[in-house]
Parts: sequence; structure tokens; C-alpha cells
Amino acid sequence: MSVPAPRTRTATGSALAALAALALAAGCGAPRTEATALARSQPASVPVPSVSPSPALTARATEDLRNPPQVVSHDGLLKTRIVVERRKVRLAGRELWALTYNGMYMPPTLRLRPGDRMEVSFENRLDEQTNLHVHGMHVSPVGDSDNIFLTVEPGKSSTYRYAFPKSLEPGTYWYHPHPHTLSAGQTAGGMAGLIVVDGLDDYLPAALRGITERVVALKDFQLVGDEVKTANLKIGAPTTRTVNGQLDPRIRIRPGETQLWRLANIGANIFYKVQLPGTRFHVVAQDGYPVNRVYSVDSLVIPAGARYDVLVQGPKAGVSELRTLPYNTGKAGNQFPLATLATVRSEGEPMRPATLPTTFAPVDDLGKEPVAGRKTVTFTENKAGTVFYINHKLFDHHRVDFRAKLNTVEEWTIKNDSDEVHSFHVHTNDFQVMSINGKPQTNYGFQDTVDVPPRGNMVVRIRFLDYPGKTVLHCHILNHEDAGMMAVLQIEK
Repeated sequence: MSVPAPRTRTATGSALAALAALALAAGCGAPRTEATALARSQPASVPVPSVSPSPALTARATEDLRNPPQVVSHDGLLKTRIVVERRKVRLAGRELWALTYNGMYMPPTLRLRPGDRMEVSFENRLDEQTNLHVHGMHVSPVGDSDNIFLTVEPGKSSTYRYAFPKSLEPGTYWYHPHPHTLSAGQTAGGMAGLIVVDGLDDYLPAALRGITERVVALKDFQLVGDEVKTANLKIGAPTTRTVNGQLDPRIRIRPGETQLWRLANIGANIFYKVQLPGTRFHVVAQDGYPVNRVYSVDSLVIPAGARYDVLVQGPKAGVSELRTLPYNTGKAGNQFPLATLATVRSEGEPMRPATLPTTFAPVDDLGKEPVAGRKTVTFTENKAGTVFYINHKLFDHHRVDFRAKLNTVEEWTIKNDSDEVHSFHVHTNDFQVMSINGKPQTNYGFQDTVDVPPRGNMVVRIRFLDYPGKTVLHCHILNHEDAGMMAVLQIEK
């Protein structure tokens, strides 16, 4: 099959940045109560839905999975309003206090196309500061764009403006708060939603364009009384895992039918090892970056912040469980138990399974690029596992820890000198994983959140394109980030 010409991100100067926060105010599409098609979304003229709590989740596997409502760009602009507040929502069959965007535990998906702009009117009704980060998006880190050094104080409002480049990769991203020391609690409290950049269907064969698309947003919560816990979070404590804010929803598929599932871990801390027994996941994008070759796996380890867009073909008629398998992050880390995420019901008239693509999208290969500089980033922690460091320093937003030059490629070695997994994430530019523990890695495309094994290392290459400014890198286990495991990166012209 033919594919579009290779995508090269060219320097566009200082674009205002791009992205989306959530919203349900102006321009929100109608709630998607059923699976929708992968074909390009059209702007909706339906009035904004009410911000009343979502329906009750009183029992397991008794209701169908609902895609979140959408806010869709129109004529190149996604303009919306986000109100951040603590309020009661109906969640897992109970009325619980949570931190919400527009009154929702599972807020709208922001949907746009490469080259779009976004304007988000952001109002903070919490009793603490917060802000907005668009995770994984190639956009300016300064001004009123994806600037995590900005904060919105209690009772205040601000407007975020993003100008996305035409080279923005199609796939799944997400948004969440990023105020230092408060990121984990606010994200765990419920402040997390998805962003979808359309265009994946450009790389699919004609027979697979317009297939059913499902958001599978993985969020978990811990409880204290009738409140979703936001303080003193324990990563390994018992937690309730939800999909799109639902407890064990039912996912319907016909035998042999091909669907696109957007698997996204938008929680604060925990890991998922996702499996659907007897069915393989065919990966078409990772961390918002389409792959060059579709690869198939029986399970996917998804750390907090990571996303995979996968094709799933319906198994023979019957019921199976989408589940997360037991997962151990190391002797100083945590053990996560087996849990059911959703119940998959394969029923109806069988379909002839479509032929899946093997080649997919063109990708850059930084292994062929000259290296302008090399850096080492070392993750360490104290014995108690309560304080975390990068290069033996706690985060200080006044200090610049790393400098890089715009329009260059650098090679970084990420060392994990601890006995638990840490997740490496960098803002503004994605990276190519070259090796893990000395083993060369296949280049399927760039990523933005990758695990570094205990007492191990990972080598990555990063191209700094389009956007100079002050940004950050950190462990995306947000408890670790809040406890010091973050550093400042200055990208210089």
C-alpha cells in the first residue's frame, strides 16, 4: 500500500504551541455513548453536556464501555473552557469526592489535527495551585503554551494558547496537572484526560479506515472514607482500576472484527501489564508516534503516562477478560496484582478477519544522524525510598541542569542506580531508544515515556526541533517526580 511522504519536523520558529486541555464548555461534541469511527471527526454543533456526575457504576460488567465526550477542533481551532474543582461524582457505585475537570472524573477527549491551534480558558477552583500540561506533544514549552513553570493560583484563571506544527504526529496523548510536589495527588485525584491527534487512518489500508475506535483510558483511585485519595499516596496500596472511569465495563466486538483501541495509562503512579487472553495486540502507534512496522504482542507493559494505539481482532464467540497481569517493579519497588479491567464480549455475526498491515508509517532514524553532544542522566533514591534524585540533585526550578542546542541531535545515557524501575520522560521532544542494558532496540518510532530497569541503563537519542526554551525531564512515576526526581533542560538557539 502507498503511504504519505516521510514526516520531517522542520524548525518553524517559535510557534505559540499547541494543544489541548479538556473542557466541556464551548465547542464540545456530543457525548460518545457508543464506539465511534476512526474516520476524521467533524465539529459538532451539539450544546455542551451538563457537568453532572457520570452514571452509577453499581456492578461489574453490567454496562457497555463508553467513550468519553469529545471537544473537537473546528476550522483549525479548538477553543474551550476548563474548570478545575473538587466535587462529588458517581464512581464505582458510590458518591465520592474527586478532583475534576468540568465536574467529570473522566473528562472530555480533546480532538484535533496537525497544524491546529488550541485556546483553553482555565479556571482554578481548588484550594491549591495547579496548571496544565499536554503530555507528549511537540509544542512550545514557554509563554502561555505548555509551560509547566506557570501556575494558576486558587480562585484565579488563565488562558493557555497552543499552536501545533503541521508535523505533529497523529496518535494518542493526554493532559494532566504539573505543579511540582502536587502533580501526583492532583492526577490521582482525577485530573487526567485524553488528547487525540487525527491522522492514523492515513496509514491504514482502505478496508480498515472508519473502523470502530475505542478509548481505553486506564485510571485508578485509592479511597479514604468517601474521598478519592490525593495525599500520602502509597504506590503499592490497594487501588481500584477503571476504564474510562467505569468499573469492569463490557466491550463488545464481533468475531473477526477489527477495532482500534487507544490504550492509555493516565494514572499517577501504577503500572499495567495488559493482556486479552487468546488475542494479540497489533501496535500501530506508541506514545503518539505511528510505527514504521506493525508489531504484535500478547501483552503490553504500560507505565504511568505511556500510550499504545493497537488493532484488536475479535476472538471466537464468547466472553474473555481484558486484564492486567501481576507485575513487579523490583525489590525496592512494588508488586501489582492480577486485576480485571474490562469484560470483552465477542458476539454477533462473524466477520472475515481483515488482512492487517505490516508496513505502516515512515519514521526518523537518529542512529544515522551526527551526535552533537552526550549526556548522562542518573536516577538514584535514598534508602527509605522517600527522596529521589537526578544526578544526585533534588529538583530546583531556578537551576538549569542540562543544556542543548536547537537543531542538533544528542545521545543520552539514562542510568538507574536503584533497585526499582523508573520511567524516563522528557517534555517538548520525543526520543529514539537505541539500547537497553546494552541490547540494541528496534526502531519502530519515537517515544516519550520508557522504563529504565533496576540497576540498568538505557541509551536514547533526541533531536531538538522547533522550540527553544526551558523545559523538564523526569521520572513519570509522579510520586518520584514530586519527591525530587526532575531536572531542568534549557534548549538554546
